[in-house]
Amino acid sequence: MKLASLLLAGVAFAATTGMAAAEDLKAEVFTSWTTGGELKAADAIKQAFEARGGTWETSSVAGFENANAAFQNRMMAGDPPAAKQVVIGMEQREYIDGGLYMPITKVAEAGHWADVMPKAIYDNVTFDGEVYEVPTGIHGESWMFYSMAAFKKAGIEAAPADWDSFFADMDKLKAAGLTPIAWGGQSWQETKVFNMILLSQVGLDGFRKIYIDRDAAAIKSEGVRKTLEIFGKLRGYIDEGAAGRNWNDATAMVIKGTAGVQFMGDWAKGEFSNAGETAGVDYGCALAPASPGMIYIGDAFAFPNLKGAEAAQDLLAEVVMDPKVQVAFSLAKGSIPVRTDVDTSQFDVCTQQAITLMNDGKIVPEHAITLTLEQTGMLTDFVGDFFSNPEADLDDAMESFAEVFE
Repeated sequence: MKLASLLLAGVAFAATTGMAAAEDLKAEVFTSWTTGGELKAADAIKQAFEARGGTWETSSVAGFENANAAFQNRMMAGDPPAAKQVVIGMEQREYIDGGLYMPITKVAEAGHWADVMPKAIYDNVTFDGEVYEVPTGIHGESWMFYSMAAFKKAGIEAAPADWDSFFADMDKLKAAGLTPIAWGGQSWQETKVFNMILLSQVGLDGFRKIYIDRDAAAIKSEGVRKTLEIFGKLRGYIDEGAAGRNWNDATAMVIKGTAGVQFMGDWAKGEFSNAGETAGVDYGCALAPASPGMIYIGDAFAFPNLKGAEAAQDLLAEVVMDPKVQVAFSLAKGSIPVRTDVDTSQFDVCTQQAITLMNDGKIVPEHAITLTLEQTGMLTDFVGDFFSNPEADLDDAMESFAEVFE
């Protein structure tokens, strides 16, 4: 990111009166949400926002990486939206340090967010004592979704509990003429799978040592080498059309029963639900094999400095944290409400399991929460390059992984 250029853009749009001044409660909301489940979830916020007098204008770009690039271009051009879908944590730090986002601390204080939000989440939307992001929900990222029909056809009776059993089951799916793994061949998706395996090999403490403490011994440990070995072995169980596949298209393969499993965050449940499928009946959800807990991430909205849009931005922040909106959004999106004071009895068995893991403290933050934007990009590039190269040398890969944290 060229922060100097963004700062110049920030000066340009901060000095502009802005068209939003003409309609104080009009908000252009910029997201990467384009699938059925995502759009249904966003609509829960939109309807509540408009019911309170707001005017919602949708701007969406499919794919998180594509959306981030498009957003950056708009910031540099001095044409920011009123709200941007982001990931909580360090990823937005550079924008915040550059003065390009508006704090919403007063809204957070009025709504007593600190009292109804897990401390780890509240801390990750707060920078230098100011709240800059409003979380829409918490996502679990350690899930292996599987087709009940595909498992039955292949003679698999239960989700595999370890990696040896997993690969034995993948061989059964292959023998049954099915695609074992519905693979989304995009680097950001592959990085999530890499992290799932990493957690299973280094444990909760090891995962924290790598991504939070940047502990050199943990980064170069045997657990990381074993992770690379398992991750590389997955190449033999994906189909030829995997490269570049969107995550929701991979989910559709599991829904149709043409593929056995998909490793993905719990937002995939929104697609299953949108297709009329029920967890525990049509599809199953299990933590990645040998996983001791769950990786989490949080979606949120951040608010670029846009003169005249402040009232709409404050209203949107209030709406997102409304208890009813939190529940409606998460039911559609497959996430967990960020508020701890809402009724979660309506949620499926997958979400109930995730809530239990959270309550038991068996969770770790995804790398995008703890690493800088530059480090996140380096990690994503490393994982994508490694997976796309069957001849990749493990020693070289270990060195490249370590370089992410230097």
